[in-house]
Amino acid sequence: MSLHVDHLRPDRDALAAAGAAALEQRLDAATLRLAPSFSAAVFDADGVVAWVGRGHQRRDAATPTRGTIYRIASMSKSFLGAAALVLRDEGRLDMHAPVTDYVPEFAAATYQGRPVHVTLDMLMSNRAGLAEDNPWGDNHLGASRAEMSRVLSDGLRLALPPDETYQYSNLGISLIGRAIEQVTGQPVERFVSERLLRPLGLHHTAYSLDDIATESARPDAATGWRTFDSGASWANEPYVGCGALGCIGALFSTVDDIAAWGGFLRSAFTDHPLSEDVLSAASRRELQRVHTIIAGTDERLSSRPLTGAGYGYGLVVEHHRRLGRIVQHSGGLPGFTSHMRWHVDSGVGVVVFGNSDATSAAAIAIDVHDRLLDEVVLTSTGEPSRAEPAGVLGAQLRPWPETLRAARLLDAHVRTGEQSIASLSDLFARNVLTDEPADVRDAALNAARARVGGVPAAASALETRLIDAPTEAVLRWRVPGAAGELICTLRMVGLSHPLVQAFSVVAGDAAADDRPSAMRSLPVTAEPGR
Repeated sequence: MSLHVDHLRPDRDALAAAGAAALEQRLDAATLRLAPSFSAAVFDADGVVAWVGRGHQRRDAATPTRGTIYRIASMSKSFLGAAALVLRDEGRLDMHAPVTDYVPEFAAATYQGRPVHVTLDMLMSNRAGLAEDNPWGDNHLGASRAEMSRVLSDGLRLALPPDETYQYSNLGISLIGRAIEQVTGQPVERFVSERLLRPLGLHHTAYSLDDIATESARPDAATGWRTFDSGASWANEPYVGCGALGCIGALFSTVDDIAAWGGFLRSAFTDHPLSEDVLSAASRRELQRVHTIIAGTDERLSSRPLTGAGYGYGLVVEHHRRLGRIVQHSGGLPGFTSHMRWHVDSGVGVVVFGNSDATSAAAIAIDVHDRLLDEVVLTSTGEPSRAEPAGVLGAQLRPWPETLRAARLLDAHVRTGEQSIASLSDLFARNVLTDEPADVRDAALNAARARVGGVPAAASALETRLIDAPTEAVLRWRVPGAAGELICTLRMVGLSHPLVQAFSVVAGDAAADDRPSAMRSLPVTAEPGR
């Protein structure tokens, strides 16, 4: 079979020069104000062609090198998807079997009070109906397997019907790791290392810094940092542990290793795929095709010239109107942001790491990649546009009672502003007041209330001010002010007793992107973040 993919491969010297210029320009002083450091590279089928490092990765005298190690968060998911297909190809794992065949505790999960049929394929491709859980997932990355077993046994509550609609779920994808452990009898991290990382020579990629081979006693690793005042001050963010959810977000890596990983995956579309003994080309292509459509109405897709996008197995697949398939994924944890992307036809890719979650590695990588595709790879292709994907089901949803109760209490809090948000801590998952402390939230609310000229304590019923409820776990509504309005967004995590995992209040247009910083890992075009 001839795939004829390399016909757009650019001159390497031209790509290197343009890549260095694009990275230098994009990683300017304004960008650096929102992260202590960045490490960013442009690569092709043969590896890194241009690299730029900026800042101080530990806020000391050291500056990043190409070998500096960063936490890559949800970029880890593509390694998990590949590991699952290694076992599938060996006949040891059935991606279309019920998850309960491998994780019996999942049997307690329900949708609208009824048992559900969910497969490994649905989980890996974010089509299982589980509630989006980025802030909660960040906080539980190091949770023990026993704790997660209890969470599953208590019963997960789905926010959407399974097997119909895209909804990103860290907990859901982590169950692929549980299935791998059930089949192999060893920790999923060891399986990924033995079957993927070591055979591919990715010696600076691991779930623990202790497992990365270095010539010195201490790896050159960036530490995580957070800011709540746009970079005026910084607080060190300790590494989140690697527990039951570690398989979906705990990897550390370097730009060279990620360039090699992208090259390995992308080579599956060429006539000479790399390392077929590690994972077949056909299975690698399966990772990089759409399994679940991401709705074209998603505002984070509409700003780019895409004819469609969807989620594969641990990777987002975009279909560019002129350039065809682009594969990407972001990562985001408290203290870190990351993004990788590559154009299948040319092999041109970009990887960006930063050690703060106040900025977006995805936005940087997209800008650089788009510029290189336009200036170096292709200025006028004449390539036919890819067809629009079929639409996805849009249903009228009724929020959970817990969602409405939390919304009413938070709505009263926003309108009166009489007490600290800490007084409502019983509503919240434990990450809420650590992701953004109560005093920071209180100050931000007061500032937002002032921007709209103050907010009357009295208002019409909440139901008359609702904007939308995209799932049963998410609700947005308006709070009118004297000179504008506040937009409130509430996100629940679907445990047996749902809790608020994220809450934001912004002054302005309901169409604005009001996601909290912890959601920057959502794997979509403009800020897939995790």
